[in-house]
Amino acid sequence: MIRTAAYTRDLLPASLSSDGDAAAFVHRFQFVEDIARDWFRRYGFQEIRTPIFERTELFARGVGAETDIVTKEMYTWRDRAGDDGEGESLTLRPENTAPVVRAYIQHQMWKRAETVRLYYIGPQFRRERGQRGRYRQFFQIGAETLGVGDHPVLDVEGIELVMGILADAGLRNLELRLNTVGDAETRARFVAAIQQALADRREELSDDSRRRLETNPLRILDSKAEQDQPLIATLPPIYDFLDDDCRAHFDAVRRYLDAAGIAYVVDARLVRGLDYYTKTVFEVVSHAPGIGAQNALAGGGRYDGLVETLGGPPTKGFGFALGVDRVVLAMPEDGAPEARPDVFIVHLGEAAFERALSVARDARRAGFAAMLDVTPRSIKSALRLANKLGARYALLLGETELATGQWTLRDLIRGEQFAVPADAWLQYISRNDET
Repeated sequence: MIRTAAYTRDLLPASLSSDGDAAAFVHRFQFVEDIARDWFRRYGFQEIRTPIFERTELFARGVGAETDIVTKEMYTWRDRAGDDGEGESLTLRPENTAPVVRAYIQHQMWKRAETVRLYYIGPQFRRERGQRGRYRQFFQIGAETLGVGDHPVLDVEGIELVMGILADAGLRNLELRLNTVGDAETRARFVAAIQQALADRREELSDDSRRRLETNPLRILDSKAEQDQPLIATLPPIYDFLDDDCRAHFDAVRRYLDAAGIAYVVDARLVRGLDYYTKTVFEVVSHAPGIGAQNALAGGGRYDGLVETLGGPPTKGFGFALGVDRVVLAMPEDGAPEARPDVFIVHLGEAAFERALSVARDARRAGFAAMLDVTPRSIKSALRLANKLGARYALLLGETELATGQWTLRDLIRGEQFAVPADAWLQYISRNDET
């Protein structure tokens, strides 16, 4: 038997799942996606869909050549050779900000709108060590605001969006962590301070952090290695290196969050794992029981230089990504009701089956979810199946119903059964749905 690849999984309907893992029920993913689409509509965002694979160069330049994503986790291959004799290097997208920015530049969106608000929903791919809440194909919901403005309220709007989506998904016990990484000059001063502070203790660092000390010292703050933590604790906070503009921006973000009633904690070690961030960065973690070690549900920040890095005009940007797999894992078990049939049509006899086909078609065209089982069954067996599927009503069609024009409708929730005229049964269901 051929199984799924390592650290990937199928998302199944709950009724067809054998292991009962609610975190892999597809209707829970759809529930979160529907909530997100509604929140994006309220804030004026439009959907974009970028290719699942891009030129490798996009991620090396956009995400950062020394990030773990680029150095360790990307799925990259050489395409078949073209006319030039050598195929180009392609990569399954490990994140979606760089592709959205690439599309923004390629299609010159700034010529059509001063501020562009885009969102995406889809899979990303990283070759990470699999564990609960971490898969090599994982799903993200994200948004990017691109334009000429860098007002702090745009940062806060993005954070409000994330918190709104998570709240409507039924998540509690959340913590919003906030920090600033300043601008390029700030980071240059901060990086020099890190290198100076750790120069004489280099051998005490983990292998990854020793490498990062030379190539990208800011990434040391991301280290999860236990031996690095005492050394990280001795480093000065980045606030000591902020200029007046970066400090004023961060203070304004905090002030607007306070005004919006959004609680947060300032985490001086939060830098996120991508090189393109400037000024505001944030992360939302869950303290829900059973979430496990991978408890970061969402994160993002400002990236004012990314568009220029990828060849576009000077552009300000702010974005975030929300990990749907982890959000679903943190949701309450009953937090996303599965879609149920409105009516299950029971046919008794060949003549009734022919009529049931047109009845099911009429119900579906009227907007109802109608199930018709083609297997001949007894009434008892058919009603047992209707209840198993969670149908609200069962419509019984037999010789008597066809002869009299009075159809038998059973309310499976109330346990009531009654006759309704053949030409009025859909109106009856509509009235009862409204009440």
